[in-house]
Amino acid sequence: MKIAQVSPRYHPYIGGIETHVREISERLVEKGFELEILSCDPSGKLPKEEIINGVRVIRFKSWAPSEAYYFSRQLKKYLKKNSVRFDVVHAHSYHAFPALYAAQAKSRNMLVFTPHYLGRGQTFFRNALHFPYKFMAKKIFEISDKVICVSKYEKNLVMNKFNLREDKVAVIPNGINMDELSRYKWRPKFPYARITYSGRLERYQKNVDKLVQAFKILFNEYGVDAQLLIIGKGPYEEKLRRLIDRLHLQNLVVLKHSLPREQYLEEIATSNIFVLPSEYECYGIVAAEAIAMGVPTVVANSTALSEFVENGLAFGIGTPITSQRIASAVYEILTKPQKTKKCKIQDKILTWDEVVSQLEELYPKFQSSKE
Repeated sequence: MKIAQVSPRYHPYIGGIETHVREISERLVEKGFELEILSCDPSGKLPKEEIINGVRVIRFKSWAPSEAYYFSRQLKKYLKKNSVRFDVVHAHSYHAFPALYAAQAKSRNMLVFTPHYLGRGQTFFRNALHFPYKFMAKKIFEISDKVICVSKYEKNLVMNKFNLREDKVAVIPNGINMDELSRYKWRPKFPYARITYSGRLERYQKNVDKLVQAFKILFNEYGVDAQLLIIGKGPYEEKLRRLIDRLHLQNLVVLKHSLPREQYLEEIATSNIFVLPSEYECYGIVAAEAIAMGVPTVVANSTALSEFVENGLAFGIGTPITSQRIASAVYEILTKPQKTKKCKIQDKILTWDEVVSQLEELYPKFQSSKE
């Protein structure tokens, strides 16, 4: 069975979608599926074609202003010519053009679409473009044979926004690598409170600026001896550094990125608290990983992140998110240790092997219907 995974970016780029596509693709290849990754490389510095852990990766020249959209004539042309070769084309991300190219190129292949849909853009300008873009992008939902959402929240959102039948939409959440994470247990090791954030550096979606301002409140008003570790990169990094300088937090806020996987997990496991204050998430892999390692995790009690709160896996910050609300939530957990509900994480969070098992059941159904 031949499968194409179409994604705006792929490893070594880092992000939730990149992780999702890599984890499922490597496991599908191990199970005997013939698979290609079709992705973009706006940098032009990566190999145009290579094999990574058994997965064939083909990258196409693209234009991605502010790390968005991923326009690629080459990818569109390749899909138009080659979609017929695949049994299933599995496209990812509503918020970039490669999925639209996959829909426009649909031939005899079945089209599966995982939108990773946020319901808005990640900047003010991109949010403004959402309305006109919707009239083009709705074609992806219309043409897709199956839409796979990564949370109940996302499913309800796309069904309402795009008027989809419930039987067309399935929920297969993101997963975690439990074998890997089981080697890292929560064990704060610093003489001060280490507060950690991990994710793209986006102002409008991720609220990382409000987290920095909340840290200033913790330090000045609550007198907390702490350090804020921010792991990630993105278009807001330069402005974020200027904000840190303006608040005179240069010695208390540390920015890191491009960490080896082992070092990244070690940083999370040795933190006192992990915070993800984003108000717009369709899942939240970084939060799930922190939870699996036993790290007290604080998330915005909104969108898909609220499912972690409802399941007793994380502490919630009330919305709308403000720096004061973040500071209050973090301070309460630091000074009055609380416990989340006792429940088996494996009952609430899937492993990547379980995710792929569900896809493995889904793909052959398309092949048999094609035949």
